[in-house]
Amino acid sequence: MRGVGSVLGGTLAFTAAGVAYAYVETKLFTVRHVTVPVLPAGQADVRVLHVSDLHLVPRQRRKLAWVRSLADLRPDLVVDTGDNLADVDAVGPLLDAMEPLLTTTPGVFVMGSNDYWGPRPKNPARYLLPDARVFHHEPIPLPWERLAAGFTAAGWKDLDNRRDDVVLADGRRLSFVGTDDAHLDLDKVPARPADAPATGATYDDAVLHLGVTHAPYTRVLQSFQDDGAAIVLAGHTHGGQLRVPGFGALVTNCDLDRRRASGLHGWPGARPDRRNGSDSTWLHVSAGAGTSPYAPVRFACRPEATLLTLTAAATAH
Repeated sequence: MRGVGSVLGGTLAFTAAGVAYAYVETKLFTVRHVTVPVLPAGQADVRVLHVSDLHLVPRQRRKLAWVRSLADLRPDLVVDTGDNLADVDAVGPLLDAMEPLLTTTPGVFVMGSNDYWGPRPKNPARYLLPDARVFHHEPIPLPWERLAAGFTAAGWKDLDNRRDDVVLADGRRLSFVGTDDAHLDLDKVPARPADAPATGATYDDAVLHLGVTHAPYTRVLQSFQDDGAAIVLAGHTHGGQLRVPGFGALVTNCDLDRRRASGLHGWPGARPDRRNGSDSTWLHVSAGAGTSPYAPVRFACRPEATLLTLTAAATAH
C-alpha cells in the first residue's frame, strides 16, 4: 500500500506542477517571426503584425504592456483577427495599449464571438464535442461597437463581411476580403465589385489580395481561395491552447484539422513545401495571446503575436 501511495502522491504532484506551469505559461508572451514568399517578383518586403485572441480583462497589466510594446516591431500593417475582449470594461485599456500602433500603422480588423459576447464559466470538456457552440446561459453583451469605433477612428478598416484596401506608407496598395465570425454563423463573403479584376485583387493596382477572418472554418477558407486570396489570416483556435508534446493540439474549436491549429500552412494543400501544393493559398492561423478568464491555462502553446514578413516568391529560400 505504501508503494501505491507513493505512486499516487507522485502523480498528484506531477499534475499539480503541470497545472501551475500551464497558468504561468499564459503570461509568457512571445512574438513569432515567419517569412511568407507571397509577393510578386521584384516587390519589397511587407511586415505584417498579426494579433488575435487577446481576451483582455482590465487587470491584465502584463498583457497590456506587451501589447503596447508590439509597436516597437515597426510593422507596415496590423491585422487583428478578433476576440479582443473578455470584459465589459476592457475597451478603454485595450485602445490605450494599442494607441502606439493605431496612431502610426495602417490596419484591418474583424470581430470574433468574444468581441460580441462575454465569457461564462463552462465545462472545458465541451470543446471536445463536434459542435461546442451551445449557449447554456444568457450571453453577456460586450461593447464591440466602441471597439470598432476606436479602430476605425484611427483609420483601420473593418472587414466584417466587407472588402477594402490599404495603402501602405510607401504607396503600395493591398486588397482585402473579410468575413464576420463564422463561429457564430455570421460569415458572408461579399460579392466582388463589377469593376474588379477578373481574379485576385479587388483593385487593379493592388500588389496582393488577402483574406481575413476570425474562425478558420473550411467554408470560409475555400471561399477566400476561390476569391483569389494569396494569403488568409485567422485566429480563434488558440493553437489548441493545451498541446500534447508529440501529438499537438487536441482540438481547433472549428472544422479545421488539428495539424493546422496554428502557424503557417497551405490551403487546401501543403503550401510551405514548395515542391508541391504550389497552387494552394497560404494560411496563417494565430495561436492568439489570451484565454477565457475562466480557463487561464496554456500548455506547450505560449501566447503569441506574429510578425509575418511577406517577401517576393522569386527570392524565397
